[in-house]
Amino acid sequence: MSTLAARWIEVRANVDAAARASGRDPSSVTVVAVAKLQPASAVIEAAAAGVTDVGENYAQELAAKQAEVTAPLRWHFIGKLQRNKAKQVVGRASLIHAVDGLALAEEIAARARAAEIVQDVLVAVNTGGEAHKTGTDTQALPALLDALDALDGIRVRGLMTMPPWPEHAEDSRPFFRTLRQLRDAIATDARPLSVLSMGTSGDAIVAIEEGATLVRIGTAIFGERPGP
Repeated sequence: MSTLAARWIEVRANVDAAARASGRDPSSVTVVAVAKLQPASAVIEAAAAGVTDVGENYAQELAAKQAEVTAPLRWHFIGKLQRNKAKQVVGRASLIHAVDGLALAEEIAARARAAEIVQDVLVAVNTGGEAHKTGTDTQALPALLDALDALDGIRVRGLMTMPPWPEHAEDSRPFFRTLRQLRDAIATDARPLSVLSMGTSGDAIVAIEEGATLVRIGTAIFGERPGP
């Protein structure tokens, strides 16, 4: 067994155990293997080990790897998406994680309509209130969701957050809890916001305890990213 395969088995086992401990079905938590700057060969190896969902941060890297990887993966775009890059991501990504405002959503929707598809997205919420982080603030979220509901070509599946970098995993809990509570307060039958993307290699277990349905794990699966 390869090192990557062994890492994947350990990550999935830890995620499953955390879900069960929280009274949840392990299948309710998807692990998105973050392949940022990793070679396509690593993604191919990960798919062979059982990975089903892969996350990319850069539009060009997403397109390049999809050209090389033939495994039937679900691709996630998890980085900050610039409007002029939307055309490279819409239709390629099963889910775009970080829609942070109406202008980007309108661009995604327009590209999706042109391609005659509906693009699934998550709305990024800046639960930590950090000026340098992408995401709408918690107060503006309801109005943004109402605006996105009016757009054809885009479907909001849920919310995501990236909290302040934690010194300890437990430091992230308040931010994850805020996202879940926000979702619970504003979800409707028509817009259930069933997806919560939160948690990375360092705090995924805490995220699962707080209701994450997607955790974004990179180094714990692929190891350290290659240098320049």
